[in-house]
Amino acid sequence: MALTAGIVGLPNVGKSTLFNAITKAGAHAANYPFATIDPNVGIVNVPDQRLHDIAKIINPKSVVPTGFEFTDIAGLVKGAAKGEGLGNQFLSHIREVEAIVHVVRCFDDDNVVHVDGAIDPIRDIETINTELIFADLDIIEKRLPKIEKKAKLKVDKDIDREYTLLKTIYEALMDNTPIRKITLTPSEKTMIKSYGFLTLKPMVYVCNVSEDMLSNNEGNDYVDQVFNLAKQESSLAITISAQIEAELSELEDADKQDYLESLGLYESGLNRLINVSYQLLNLQTFFTAGEKEVRAWTFKKGMTASQCAGVIHSDFEKGFIRAETTAYDDLMSYGTMQKVKDAGKMRLEGRDYLVKDGDILLFRFNV
Repeated sequence: MALTAGIVGLPNVGKSTLFNAITKAGAHAANYPFATIDPNVGIVNVPDQRLHDIAKIINPKSVVPTGFEFTDIAGLVKGAAKGEGLGNQFLSHIREVEAIVHVVRCFDDDNVVHVDGAIDPIRDIETINTELIFADLDIIEKRLPKIEKKAKLKVDKDIDREYTLLKTIYEALMDNTPIRKITLTPSEKTMIKSYGFLTLKPMVYVCNVSEDMLSNNEGNDYVDQVFNLAKQESSLAITISAQIEAELSELEDADKQDYLESLGLYESGLNRLINVSYQLLNLQTFFTAGEKEVRAWTFKKGMTASQCAGVIHSDFEKGFIRAETTAYDDLMSYGTMQKVKDAGKMRLEGRDYLVKDGDILLFRFNV
């Protein structure tokens, strides 16, 4: 269950530079709009020291981290929802991801052209958000006439509820309010899940700044504007220098931390992006550990043991019997799985057990 995120933004804001840096996938980066036409997809490993700590104790044949899948989506422009700049094609790619990473240019550079002629992060954000709202409105405008008659006749309760909900969402969108800001019940979210609404997706704003501004954000009015906007709409924002990430991607792992510390930094932009994305989507990690493999798995907070078994394989969930559960902290304290068992710290949990971040699970199942 890899986290999927689409990287969006106006042309020339640093999207592809950032994507290249964090995935080393070699997407085409150039100083003109639409350098990236087909979506580039890359998967990066999610860093987690706990995985390596467990592996040191278990000594498996292989260690497998969980993944974070990025899709670099070509630069959107004003009018994308109406097809401008191949916009409809690009918007369709966003529907496939769980979260949107919106890269916003927060640096001045006369050598890098801006599609609108000047740097204005709030205007840029509004341009993208407006196109996402237009795309969602288009979906509703096509659906409402098809169900309006049945809804008014009150012959189908499900259709009636759908019609009422879509009308509410439509009015909010017309008021420039993204769907993620509307209070929806779990059943309402399920009802509209198949529509793939873009403004329902969680948003992370990435302020792309110059190298000298990364370690000292004070005085960067562009960054302040983006963070204030993110707070107002209950989204998250972080500051990254795509150029520094590009330089980091060229270094050996042993040299990366030294380079970061020389800049007054202690964590890469990629790590911070992953952390805030996990926070935004309520994601956590459980582990499986055996002689053949120690592996990390991503799950949503609140998932049960049987549902987490299904993350590995649907047969595990269908035939679930129990989950032999060890807390990461207990393994670190006692040093071996056998000592954890001897201390009575290994638990047998049933299908409805709510898995905790850091749990080490051995699933017993019968199909």
